[in-house]
Amino acid sequence: MSLLARWMGKHSFPQGIHVPEYKEATEDSKIRRLAFPPEMFVPLSQHTGAPAKPIVHEKQEVVRGEPIAEADGFMSVPMHAPATGVVEQIELARDARGLMSPAIYIRPYPSSSQEVLYGHDIDIDLLSREELIQAVQATGVVGLGGAAFPTHVKLSVPEGKNCDTVIANGCECEPYLTTDHRVMVEYPKAVFKGLEIVMKAMGAKEGIVGIEDNKPEAIKALEANVPEGKNIRVGVCETKYPQGAEKMLIKSLLDREVPSGGLPIDCGVGVFNVATLAQIGELLPRGQGLVERVITVTGPGVTKPGNYIAPLGTPLRYVLDFCGYRGDEVSQVILGGPMMGASASSLEMPIVKGITGILVLTKAGLPTINDDSALPCIKCGTCVHSCPMVLNPSQLGLLAQYTEYEAMAEQHNLMDCFECGCCTYVCPSGIPLVQYFRIAKSIVRQRKAEAKKQ
Repeated sequence: MSLLARWMGKHSFPQGIHVPEYKEATEDSKIRRLAFPPEMFVPLSQHTGAPAKPIVHEKQEVVRGEPIAEADGFMSVPMHAPATGVVEQIELARDARGLMSPAIYIRPYPSSSQEVLYGHDIDIDLLSREELIQAVQATGVVGLGGAAFPTHVKLSVPEGKNCDTVIANGCECEPYLTTDHRVMVEYPKAVFKGLEIVMKAMGAKEGIVGIEDNKPEAIKALEANVPEGKNIRVGVCETKYPQGAEKMLIKSLLDREVPSGGLPIDCGVGVFNVATLAQIGELLPRGQGLVERVITVTGPGVTKPGNYIAPLGTPLRYVLDFCGYRGDEVSQVILGGPMMGASASSLEMPIVKGITGILVLTKAGLPTINDDSALPCIKCGTCVHSCPMVLNPSQLGLLAQYTEYEAMAEQHNLMDCFECGCCTYVCPSGIPLVQYFRIAKSIVRQRKAEAKKQ
């Protein structure tokens, strides 16, 4: 923790970096609803785990919120119709990685009010912990902070483990993005309702909303709506990247460390994005499914940046056109933020559950870093001093260049890297370290999987 943060009584963690925020274009923009497109397509794999299985057929009419695909096992979630209309086809569609995967195409009825007509009231107080977990799975909610990990799986505390604290992650330290900020400002009661539900499901006695101090409006809204009689509080953290990483947030708020190779539950904690909790708080009591999410559309490549409620399955190109896409001037479209986001493979892909924002950069935007422009490592140690996981990115980078992937994983804790990008950001030689690590981790996982088959 920095001396300034300690003096001001704000929570923080060692190391990390301070990056320009670039949030001014949308941080005061109220959430608005996007119009429905003439055609939508819902990928059946919008989460970590097995794709959902379609339960509708072509030419079938569906109402908004109706289940259209069921979960294929515990590590899966159902899909719900994002609009009232007709199923046109069930075909392959391009996903965020550029791969083709099954999707359900729906043509919305132009005359429909698009009110959510499917659902039933649920009395949360009457449900057991196991029933709550099943009910969360039925909503189709996954981690809306970008990971898209099935939320009900995180709620299932493994045997022998115990959860005493649930943290609502409202830090949103990624530059440009203001999705979580606006959710906390405009829907604080839903955030706390979702937090209470998750605390009950995990058996936790304490709840904390972690938020960076650069969001005074959200802090004010949260503190004014803290539920009475509940062991829930707001924890204000120093504005620093990557404060929103769950391991860093746990260290900041509780001074606990997640063990190497472990998960938050290994130190008695559950961490959930505030947008995820807000959806649980809104959907679960109504027995409804996830059909839309809030996204930030921003960057110099759009003329109408803002925070929008986007129906899942809305084509990316339709969203960009709505927001004043500047076509020929655009050099890159990033899904998420500039630090951990990924370039969109195509503008024909749809909005899915894991997309937090769309960052549209022009040719005058962020510089491109690649092997051709990188200089040799000068052993300055800047990356070492910035790494929040206290790794040695310089050493890992050298090993990566020599394809010593097993040594990176076994001797230098490569798998503890969560690809925050701090090392790449601060490297004076412009070495794309985090890209090296992503490749190395992928190869290590592939080799381990192949070894298990033998």
